[in-house]
Amino acid sequence: MADYNHRETEKYWQQFWDDHDTYKPETQTDKPKYYVLDMFPYPSGAGLHVGHPLGYIASDIVARYKRLKGYNVLHPMGFDSFGLPAEQYAIQTGQHPAITTEQNRERYIEQLKNIGFSFDWTREVRTSDPNYYKWTQWIFMELFRSWYNKDTDRAEPIETLLDKFARNGTTDANAVCDEDAPTFTAAEWNAMSARESYEITLKYRLTYLADAVVNWCPALGTVLANDEVKDGVSERGGYPVEQKLMRQWMMRITAYADRLLTGLDTIDWTESLKEQQRNWIGKSVGASVKFPILEKEQEVGKGYNPSSPSSLSSPSSFIEVFTTRVDTIYGVTFMVLAPEHELVSQLTTPEQREAVEAYVSAAKMRSERDRMADTKAVSGVFTGSYCINPLNNEKVPIYLADYVLAGYGTGAVMAVPSGDQRDWNFATHFGLPIIPILDAQKDIDQQADNTKEGRYINSGIIDGMTYQQATPALIDWLEGGGLGRGKINYRMRDAVFSRQRYWGEPVPVYFKDGLPYLIDESDLPLELPAIDKYLPTETGEPPLGRAEDWKYKGQSDGSRYEYELSTMPGWAGSSWYWYRYMDPNNDAAFASKDAINYWQNVDLYIGGTEHATGHLLYSRFWNKFMKDRGYVPQEEPFKKLINQGMIQGRSNFVYRVKGTGTESIAPVLVSLNQINEREVTPLHVDVNIVENDVLDIEAFKVSRPDLTENAEFIVESDGRYVVGTEVEKMSKSKFNVVNPDMIVEKYGADVLRLYEMFLGPLEQAKPWNTNGIDGVYRFIRKFWRLFYKDNVDGTSTWIVTDDELTPAELKILHKTIQKAESDIEAYSFNTSVSSFMICVNELATLNCHKRAILQDLVLILSPYAPHITEELWAALGNEAGSISKAQFPTFNPAYLVEDAFEYPIQINGKVRTTISFAIDRAPTEIEREVLADEIVQKWLDGKSPKKVVVVPKRIVNVVI
Repeated sequence: MADYNHRETEKYWQQFWDDHDTYKPETQTDKPKYYVLDMFPYPSGAGLHVGHPLGYIASDIVARYKRLKGYNVLHPMGFDSFGLPAEQYAIQTGQHPAITTEQNRERYIEQLKNIGFSFDWTREVRTSDPNYYKWTQWIFMELFRSWYNKDTDRAEPIETLLDKFARNGTTDANAVCDEDAPTFTAAEWNAMSARESYEITLKYRLTYLADAVVNWCPALGTVLANDEVKDGVSERGGYPVEQKLMRQWMMRITAYADRLLTGLDTIDWTESLKEQQRNWIGKSVGASVKFPILEKEQEVGKGYNPSSPSSLSSPSSFIEVFTTRVDTIYGVTFMVLAPEHELVSQLTTPEQREAVEAYVSAAKMRSERDRMADTKAVSGVFTGSYCINPLNNEKVPIYLADYVLAGYGTGAVMAVPSGDQRDWNFATHFGLPIIPILDAQKDIDQQADNTKEGRYINSGIIDGMTYQQATPALIDWLEGGGLGRGKINYRMRDAVFSRQRYWGEPVPVYFKDGLPYLIDESDLPLELPAIDKYLPTETGEPPLGRAEDWKYKGQSDGSRYEYELSTMPGWAGSSWYWYRYMDPNNDAAFASKDAINYWQNVDLYIGGTEHATGHLLYSRFWNKFMKDRGYVPQEEPFKKLINQGMIQGRSNFVYRVKGTGTESIAPVLVSLNQINEREVTPLHVDVNIVENDVLDIEAFKVSRPDLTENAEFIVESDGRYVVGTEVEKMSKSKFNVVNPDMIVEKYGADVLRLYEMFLGPLEQAKPWNTNGIDGVYRFIRKFWRLFYKDNVDGTSTWIVTDDELTPAELKILHKTIQKAESDIEAYSFNTSVSSFMICVNELATLNCHKRAILQDLVLILSPYAPHITEELWAALGNEAGSISKAQFPTFNPAYLVEDAFEYPIQINGKVRTTISFAIDRAPTEIEREVLADEIVQKWLDGKSPKKVVVVPKRIVNVVI
C-alpha cells in the first residue's frame, strides 16, 4: 500500500462497522456493564460544526477504552426531535415539521458516522416517534395517578390516598398538595359525589392544572421556558415576551425539592454544577407571617386585635409573606407585592388604579430573569392600601415592585430597608422610613446593614435579645396567635408542563364537564393530528384546535369529549430517554425489567453546562418518581457527569479603507501588515477560504461580491493577503463556522478526533484554529511509517518484524500504556495525545518496527483514532474488525525501573563529563572508575584529589 489514504480507509471501516453491528452490546453476558451517554442532541438544519463533536469524541474514547477493558458497553445515540425551530419553519413554509426534522436527522447521522463514533445505531430513538412518545405519555399518566406522601417520603398510587380519606379523612393524609386543599372527615368524604371527590384529588396529583405566570410570546403563540427568553424577547425570532397568568399543566417537582438537594451528595458531578442546582432549588428556613389587610373604613387599632385574629380566615383578608429574617419584622416600613399578585385588583384604590394598571402592563413586558438581574433600577407604585404589622399593630403601606416575583415564595415581601439593600433603595427612592433594629447596625443612612450581630432595639417583645434568642421567640408568638408559623421554603417552583404549540407530545387527557381525565392506556399513543397550518386558531386556541374531528371516545348522547389542546414541553421526552436506549423496541413497557436491572443508570454522561437547571433537574425528578413507583432501581440517573467546554471560533477579517466601498468609490481592501496609518473597517471573512492566515482572494470574490466588486486589494510584497484574527463564539454571522465534513475530507476523521482532544482539557473553552491541525496530520503519517516504508515508485513495503524487543523499546511502550490508561480514567485526553506523539517519535528514532511493540501501540491508540488502527490491526494478521474485542495492554512497571543512572561528574563544582553506572553499583567502585576516566584524568592534571563525594543516583563531585 502507498501512503496512508484516509478517505478510502475511513469509509471502508465505517461501512464495515455498520454491516457487522460492531458496537451492538451483548445481550447474554457475564461482563460488567458500562453505560456512556451523550446529551440528547436536537437535529438542527445547520448540521454540525467542529464544536459539536467535542463531547462525542470524548465519550467515544471512553466507550472504546471500556470495551478493551472487558466491559459490555452501551453507547447509543438518538434525537430530541420535538422543538420550536421545526415548528417555526413549518409556520413559514407550510411544510410539516416531521419532514424537516427527518431531513435534519439524516444529515446529523451522516455527519456523525463520518467521524467514526462507536454508537449502536440499532438503538436510535427519537422523541417525535409515536412509538417513543407513547411512553412519555404513559409516564405523564403515572404522575397524574400518583401523590406524594410526606410520611413515607415518596410518591404513591392515588389509591392509597383515597383509602386514607375513606378511613380518616385528611387527618393522617400528610401530603404535598395545593395550598387551598380543604380538610374533611371520613364521613364527609364518603358522602361526597363522585365528581366532588375526584375534584379534590386534583389538588394532590403530581401533575395538575393551575393558573401560572408564564412567559407568553404572542408572535409565536406559545409559552416559552426561561432559557428561551433573553432581554425580554424570544431567543428565536426576537419577538416581545410578556408575563401572563394562564391555565397550564404543572409538574409538582417541589415535592422532590429536598431529595433533589440531598441526592447531589451521592453523585460525581462538578461542584459548580451542583451549586447551580442548589441555588435554583433555593432551600430557605424561615417563617410564614400573615399581615392583616386594613379595610378602607378601619383605622389602626380599631376592629383588629392582633392576639385574636379571627378576621384572617379568608386569604383575601391578609397578605402572607415568607421570610428568612423574621427577627427583622419590627423594621418593616412597607409591603411590596409582585405586579401579578392575586390581590392587586382588590388592594388598588380608585385614585391609584390608573398608575397601578400602567405599572402592571409594563412589568408584563419584562422576563423574570431580567427583573431579577436588574438590581440597580428602582421602580414601583403605591396601591393606595395598607396592611398591619401583626407584631406592633403599625400601619404598613402596600406597594407593587417588579423585583418581587409572583412565583417565588408568596409573591409578597415584608420590606425592611435597614437590613436589605433593595428595600433600602426602594425606601430611599420613595421617601419611606428606615428603622434601625439592631444596636450593631452601622451607617444605615447610607446603605442597608444586614448584620445578625448585637441586640435588638425598637423591636417590642424581642428588645435586648440576640438573633439566636429572637427568632424562636417570634415564631412561638406568631404560632400561638395563629398569625404565622415556622416554615421551610424553596425558591424552585412547580414546573410548567404546557406549550401552546403543535410540534410536541399530545397530552393524553380529555375534558368531561370541565374536569381533566386520562384517556385509556390502550389508546396510547395519542398521535398528533393533521392540521391545515401551524398557528393558533382565530379564537386564540393552540394549533391543535385546528384539527378536524379530533375528539375522544363517544358519550352516551353520541357526542365526544374535547382533548387537551396544549402539547408537552421540550424537556418531556428528554427526561427519561436513557431508559429507552436499554430496550428501544419494547411494545409492552418503556423498557423491560431485565434490561433496566442490568444497565441500571448511566455511568458517564457528557454534555453542556446550559442544561444545569433545566434538563438535569427534570431528569433527576422523573427518575426519582419512577424509582418511587418501582419501575427503576436507582435514585439518580447519571453517576458521573462531565460538562465539556465550548470550542470557540477563530474569526478572520479583511480590512476596508474607510470612505471606500460607496456608490461612487470602489472598495479598497488592505492586507493586515499594510494598514500602517490607514483608517480601516474590519469585515468578517469566511474562515474556510483562509489558510495559515492567508486569504484566497479569488474565492473571496466569489463568496462576497457585495464587498469585492471592482475592489482594489493592497497585498503584501509577496502577493499574499494576510487576514486579521480574533477569538469569538462560533456562528454563521461571524463567518467562522468550520464544517467537520471539510476537515474530515482534507485530513481524515482520526486527525479531527485527535486534534479536538489535543486542543486542551475537555472541560475548558478553547479556540479552534485549523492552522494547528497539520501537526496531528503529520503524526498520523509518521505512525503509519512505523509499519510501511515508502518506495520511490510510489508503492510501500510492509516493514514489521518479529525481532526480539529491547529494554529501551519496552520502556517507551509501557510508559505510554501507563499514561494512556491513567489519562482516560482521569478524562485528561489532551495529554494522552501528546504522549502518543512522543512515543511514535521515540520509536522512530530507535528504528523500531517490531510486531510486539506496534500491536500494543495500535490498541492503546485505537480509542482515539479508530480507522487507522482498525486497518493496521488487520494488517498485523488479526481478524478484520476485531480490535474492539481485544484486550487493552497491561502495564508492567518492571519495564520502567531504571537499571542504570547517568551521573554528572563535577570537578571542583563544575560538571565536566557524565558516566553511566548500574543503579546498585557501590560508591567505592564508582569512585575508582571515575578517577580512572580519561576526561577526569585530564582535569586532574596529575594531581591527587583531596576528596571524592559520591551521592547515589545524583552526582559525583571530585575536589582537588
